[in-house]
Amino acid sequence: MKKGRRGAVLGDCLRKNRVAILLWVLTVLTEWVVFYLYRIMWEPLLYAGVLTLALGLLLLGLDLRREMQAARERLRLREAILTEWNSLPEERTLEQADYGDMIRSLGRQLRQETAAQEAQRQDMLDYYTTWVHQIKTPMAVMKLYLGAESPEHRAMGAELFRMEQYVDMVLQYLRLDGGENDLVITRCDLDELIREAVRRYGPQFVLRKLSLHYEPTERTVVTDRKWFVCILEQLLSNAIKYTPEGYITIRLEGDCLRISDTGIGIAPEDLPRIFEKGYTGENGRLERTSSGLGLYLAGKAAALLHIPITVDSRPGQGTTFTLHLRQEG
Repeated sequence: MKKGRRGAVLGDCLRKNRVAILLWVLTVLTEWVVFYLYRIMWEPLLYAGVLTLALGLLLLGLDLRREMQAARERLRLREAILTEWNSLPEERTLEQADYGDMIRSLGRQLRQETAAQEAQRQDMLDYYTTWVHQIKTPMAVMKLYLGAESPEHRAMGAELFRMEQYVDMVLQYLRLDGGENDLVITRCDLDELIREAVRRYGPQFVLRKLSLHYEPTERTVVTDRKWFVCILEQLLSNAIKYTPEGYITIRLEGDCLRISDTGIGIAPEDLPRIFEKGYTGENGRLERTSSGLGLYLAGKAAALLHIPITVDSRPGQGTTFTLHLRQEG
């Protein structure tokens, strides 16, 4: 306990016992006056004063010790009040009991409101999960009808793919922003995760006439497969969107997985904010369909998996996103 807090506890203890201290002082003064007026020997008064003072200091010390222990317990509870509000220190006065009842009442209300909000959030998540699965069915049928027989059909297929992206982003956003933690941590083949993300965006590479430079990593990572692929997909989506021509490179350098493009790059003033929710920056203002959610989801998923993600970019020279993977022994 800090020195200032110990002094405050001592002050509180003295104030709480001020009536007893004042009564002792008045008693000693009264006895002194009586002994003086009746010219009685001072020794009995001195002995009585010393004994009562020693007893008073002993009782005050015991009370101060209890107050110090209670103060330490309150300090501990203050750091964990949301989880231990029902384990308050022993209440020795009616006032303390009343305050304890108020805290417990607030705790119960908070728990009820938190449970209600969680139930509401889960209902919303269930609704959108069902909605996503239902809307994907007609979209899959549309893809079958379109095929790839003509440039017009391929263009319509690309727009349909973007719709699928946005639908998936809705569900990912709800799960990540709502704090859902459904991680399934396993040892995964990094090349399989990369290929899964690349396969989904294969038609976009063809449509935009972009090439992919990728060498197998022959590396395993311990991670959650779904959210790791989500990160890769969002980074690939961003690279494809802002690369009018050229190529995209996926390479492993040590423990760093880098996704680079030869696109338009990112303005220096936008770099610190690209992972903020809804932030589109200068490039987003040029791309009318930009939502500002893709990199936000990538950043949130990377934080969930404890994977640091950094970016290096120069306008007109492309962008490189780096996932700093942990060394797996």
